[in-house]
Amino acid sequence: MNKKLIFVMVLLFTISLGFSQTKKELKAQKAEKQAEADAAQSEADALQAQIDALPGWRVGAFGVIGGSLSNFNNWYAQGVPNNSSGNIGFTVNGYANLIEDKFFWRNSLNTNLSWVKLDNKDVDTDSDNFEPTTDVFNISSLYGRKLNEKLAASGLMEFRTTLLDNFNDPGYLDVGVGATWTPIENLIVVIHPLNYNFVFTDNDDVFESSLGAKIVADYTRKVGKINFKTNLSVFQSYKSGDLSNATWTNSFSYTLWKRIGVGFDFALRSNKQEALNYAIAQLPADFTGEAPTFDNVDNDLQSYYTIGLTYKF
Repeated sequence: MNKKLIFVMVLLFTISLGFSQTKKELKAQKAEKQAEADAAQSEADALQAQIDALPGWRVGAFGVIGGSLSNFNNWYAQGVPNNSSGNIGFTVNGYANLIEDKFFWRNSLNTNLSWVKLDNKDVDTDSDNFEPTTDVFNISSLYGRKLNEKLAASGLMEFRTTLLDNFNDPGYLDVGVGATWTPIENLIVVIHPLNYNFVFTDNDDVFESSLGAKIVADYTRKVGKINFKTNLSVFQSYKSGDLSNATWTNSFSYTLWKRIGVGFDFALRSNKQEALNYAIAQLPADFTGEAPTFDNVDNDLQSYYTIGLTYKF
């Protein structure tokens, strides 16, 4: 009996030792292959950098998709026990840049659209449709003739409006000329002291076009699985600070598997004309007090963010 027990213990120890050796050998082989893969990836990245430096078109896009749906029946713990709700949103950041030895032509698109629904099944008067909430559309085109490696004489056209609601009311079209500076790779700084801000709207009492200066700073970069873009667009009116505006947008995505990943979009905006237009629109028909003006309106900072899955186009 003892001999059998000793034999079994020796056998189990031998098998365990064999598995341990096999595991160590497999880990060593994996480390060796991983080192080869890392070296190959470094060479591929170096070749891609050389390709990116060549004259020609650079085209790309990435976006964020976020949403949720829910349905409740007789869920008495909440104030509205029977309801269905949901929100859907997506952003798209795209670019098409032509880079040549003596000139460049940079085009970009940014859009952020979302809808939300809250349907109280016990009330017949509320809406059961998805209603638009976030509504942002921005497209720009920058052309420049290079004076040297970092400085160029340039012209910019930028158009910004909404798509889902009140299209082009208001809408903004900036057209100007000046200089573009590229101090480091992937950073574009536009300084146009001669720029006209066209404003399209049905409310001429609040919105007004004017001449001013346009400043744009854009940093777009891809590092491995990370896509990152930040853009600051500022218009400073020469006529009045009330006609100035500024928008700062940020997009970040990380690829998890193939073209799918996670992402985050965030933006801040200041526009006193929009704040005044909104304040006037909220007044009741029988309002008799002091009407909002540029002098007394609260120009609160506007913001939005979107978190969700991303897809790299």
